[in-house]
Amino acid sequence: MTGEPPRKRMVKPPSGGNEAGRAKPQRLKTAKQRTPSQQAWLERQINDPFAAKARAHGYRSRAAYKLIEIDDKLRVLRPGARVVDLGLAPGGWTQVALERGVTNIVGVDLLPVGPLPPAHILQMDFTDPACGPQLIQLLGGAPDVVLSDMAPNTVGHRQTDHLRIVGLIEAAVEFAVEVLKPGGVFVAKAFQGGETAEVIGKLKRHFAQVKTIKPKASRAESSEIYLVATGFKGR
Repeated sequence: MTGEPPRKRMVKPPSGGNEAGRAKPQRLKTAKQRTPSQQAWLERQINDPFAAKARAHGYRSRAAYKLIEIDDKLRVLRPGARVVDLGLAPGGWTQVALERGVTNIVGVDLLPVGPLPPAHILQMDFTDPACGPQLIQLLGGAPDVVLSDMAPNTVGHRQTDHLRIVGLIEAAVEFAVEVLKPGGVFVAKAFQGGETAEVIGKLKRHFAQVKTIKPKASRAESSEIYLVATGFKGR
C-alpha cells in the first residue's frame, strides 16, 4: 500500500566473516592498563579454539585437552587409580581425571584452587620438603599416577627462568621415583633442550617406556613437550 513508511528489517545482514566464511580474529576494544604482552595473551585466548572448547565444556583451562590427548593415546588414567596432580591450578587436569573415573586424587599448587570434590587440594610450595609426605597422607597410600603440569614463576631473566624450569622438572621426577607404585605412570611438562634429554635418560632407567608427546592443544610456537613414562620398575 502506498504512503506507508518503509518497514524495518528484522534480521541484520551477516557480518564479521571473510571469504572463507570463518570469523575474523577478534581484537580487544581497549588495551587500557594492559602491557602489550598482556594484550597479546588476551587476544590469543579469545581466538584460541581450545580455550573456546574449554569454556563451552566447563573445563577450567585449555590445558585439559593436553591431558585428554595424552590419555586417549596412552591410557594413563584408569578408574580407581590413585593420582597426584602437581601444579594443578586452575584444575583442568584434575577435572579430566575425575571425568575418566579417578576417584582418589590429590593436587598441590602455590595458588588457591576452587573445590573439585572429591579431590583433595593442598595450597603449598611443592618444593617444600613437607609437601610430599602431606600429599601421600591425603591420598591414603602410594599413587598409581603422578601428573605434573608445573611451571615456575618467571623473573624475565632467560637463564634464571630456564634453571627454575629444569629444577621443577627434576623435582617432579625425584618425587615420582620416590612414591610411585611398581607399574606406575609419570606425566610431566618439559621443554625441548639438552637438560630435558638428561631427564629422559633418568626416566628410562626407572620406567619400562618413555615417550615424548606434543599435544595439539600445545601451541606450535611453544617449546613445551610432555614426557610420558610408563611401567615404573620400582626403586
